[in-house]
Amino acid sequence: MKYFDKIGTLVNRFAGGGINVPLLRRIIGGLGVALPLIVLFWGLAINGAVQDSISDYYAFRTRDAFVGILFVIGWVLFAYRGYQKVDNVAGNLACVFSLGVALFSNTDGGWISKVHFICAGCLFALFAFFSIFLFTKSKNTPEKFWDAIKWVLKGKATKEDGYMKPRKITRNKIYIAGGIIILAMLLLLGLYMLLWQHTVLDNAKPELILEWIMVWAFSASWLIKGEYLLKDKKHSQSVTNQPIASV
Repeated sequence: MKYFDKIGTLVNRFAGGGINVPLLRRIIGGLGVALPLIVLFWGLAINGAVQDSISDYYAFRTRDAFVGILFVIGWVLFAYRGYQKVDNVAGNLACVFSLGVALFSNTDGGWISKVHFICAGCLFALFAFFSIFLFTKSKNTPEKFWDAIKWVLKGKATKEDGYMKPRKITRNKIYIAGGIIILAMLLLLGLYMLLWQHTVLDNAKPELILEWIMVWAFSASWLIKGEYLLKDKKHSQSVTNQPIASV
């Protein structure tokens, strides 16, 4: 991963240090919101039918939007430079899994479909990790990885500590809720595919619904982190032209 870190840092520097951090976060969140809507309505216009999952739209011209959006999200995450190594590693892995979902179709069968599902599951799990453990960081968060994890699990990310502003605490509650939603939907999706696939439940298209909820939960976290919603009323300093961070 250290090589990915170096390349990502070079990409960041190549931009001339002029990366608008909140804007990039809004782009990621906005693309996440748009993805299911675009493929759904474009798919309806093409064949008049709703597919069983977002990934199933790869089989139609809608794959242009599906692949394109995932590539943009992936490469933005590749340039992700946080304050700690864990942020960079998470961004690099999310890029790899995002590209894996885009490049390996779920309809080809065999190992190709397996790669697609593995990448999709890992990507959603990473999105939950971003929301729960990275976006909730504050100045009082321990620097060591496991200490930081315990700090969140003990509920300290949502308690007043003299450092976090009230809106930061509110945002943290939403981040954690979003991450939990993603994990819960991911678990339900796994149970459905193992136990209830090809049953009467298929008529309700649960895979599409669960994926849609996960994508929008992830998108909400990024839009809030990008200061599109619930931003602090006053900023002591501009975050424009700063490395992409997760505090």
